[in-house]
Amino acid sequence: MEYCNLGNCGVKVSRLCLGTMNFGKWTSEKDAIAIIHRALDEGINFIDTANIYSGEPGTAERYIGKALSGGLRNQVVLATKVRGQMGPGPNDYGRSRYHIMQQVEASLKRLNTDHIDLYQLHSPQDIDTPMEETLRAFDDLVRQGKILYFGTSRFAGWQLCEALWICDKLNLHPLVSEQPRYNIFRREVENEVIPFCRKYGLGVIPFSPLSGGWLAGRYKKGEPVPEVARARWWKFDFESPEALKRFEIVEKLKSFAQELGVTLSQFSLAWVLAQPGVTAPIIGPRIMEHLEDNLGALKVQLSPEILKKVDELVAPGTNV
Repeated sequence: MEYCNLGNCGVKVSRLCLGTMNFGKWTSEKDAIAIIHRALDEGINFIDTANIYSGEPGTAERYIGKALSGGLRNQVVLATKVRGQMGPGPNDYGRSRYHIMQQVEASLKRLNTDHIDLYQLHSPQDIDTPMEETLRAFDDLVRQGKILYFGTSRFAGWQLCEALWICDKLNLHPLVSEQPRYNIFRREVENEVIPFCRKYGLGVIPFSPLSGGWLAGRYKKGEPVPEVARARWWKFDFESPEALKRFEIVEKLKSFAQELGVTLSQFSLAWVLAQPGVTAPIIGPRIMEHLEDNLGALKVQLSPEILKKVDELVAPGTNV
């Protein structure tokens, strides 16, 4: 396993991060714990979750807490998120100090730990709360020892700039990472977000590196969408011009992968790993076989020629 620093932090994380959004909704407790233990055996020391994952909110955190009992907690850089809807009340979501302080205690209990290594704001939504309030709450949690670092997810470049500026102005601990959607099909973050993160030393932890199964070859033109596919959540139109374009690109990517003797998902993950500024893409195995396949991406080296061919299919900074 390869390791690298999380942005400018001294903490080192594995080049693959184990994501847990499937745990609870699609993956049983027994299978989730087995996947976590296998990932640890292979050197993955970075686990990402969220309080709203998955099925019933809090389920994934509980599974992780059980998996890391018995002395395994200190082997892991544990990341979770806050902001999602956790109940029916008006303060059961968002980025207010009130909600954050409640939710960090709930996450600590479910995760069976006394601290969270990386606490992330799940998105910048909730315009009713000043960013100063949110960042002061995170800073207080660092000072209390309940979290070690904090980061963001789905922030635009200007929002990252605002957050760092506020931290500097108020003498708060700065955020250390951003978690953007980033894959071969979704490259818009190359325009501002990733350059900003590289300039100011933020770790980049891409989610959806396989585009919800598209870049694993999960969907076939003219065939029904699998029952457990994430595309069912999005109600994606597989007859749309966008979908037809994606099917075209997937076939070409498959040929590149075949030339290298690797799977499409390994090729697609290797592409994300090869991009400047990327710390660790988040893999989201539903079953053990997915994890084993994803681990193979670490052995894949993509030549400049192959990377250029991908650029010709999806231009840098664009989406398909």
